[in-house]
Amino acid sequence: MIQDNAAAANNTPTAGHNSVISPKAKFGVNCSVGLFCIIEDDVTIGDNVTIGDYCKVVNNVRIGNNTRLQSHVEIRANTRIGDNCYIDSFVAFSGESVIGNNVTIRYSAIIARGVRVGDNTYICPLVMTNNLDTQQQSVGGAHIGANCFIGTNAVLNHGIKLEDNVTIGSLSFVNTDCKSGKTYVGVPAKEMVKS
Repeated sequence: MIQDNAAAANNTPTAGHNSVISPKAKFGVNCSVGLFCIIEDDVTIGDNVTIGDYCKVVNNVRIGNNTRLQSHVEIRANTRIGDNCYIDSFVAFSGESVIGNNVTIRYSAIIARGVRVGDNTYICPLVMTNNLDTQQQSVGGAHIGANCFIGTNAVLNHGIKLEDNVTIGSLSFVNTDCKSGKTYVGVPAKEMVKS
């Protein structure tokens, strides 16, 4: 993942029609920004990064090398995205999240404030994370380990931890911690026991 002092010599990305890019944003080499994008101050983007159309990247965001954002992606403040990631269309980051290397987040997933995602994790479409408890107090989003697979339409509740190599079934509601190497399914999600 690129460091805060990376890209000190600012390169100019190719940019689509009507995109607004702050002169304070820092780009590595061979980057492109699509149509109607907003890239704000104090954004650092690594080498070979592609940003699709209608994306918004706000203050203090870092995006690693060889990462691709599709269209309509919103990344709010204090988010870190690693190298070689794929962020599909309509993914929304609430901010203060850390995404590891080689992570795939498919379309329309919601990454709540404070979510952590380990390397090589795959998040399917329409996954939702939450960072508020039942009293509407921010307690932080889920911490997802490395090499995890989160199925389509799964919901990960606030403050939970998924250890490495966890599989979450589609349409599951996860409200407790999940142990390494296990599969969890259902509402609420329970460990799947092999018969």
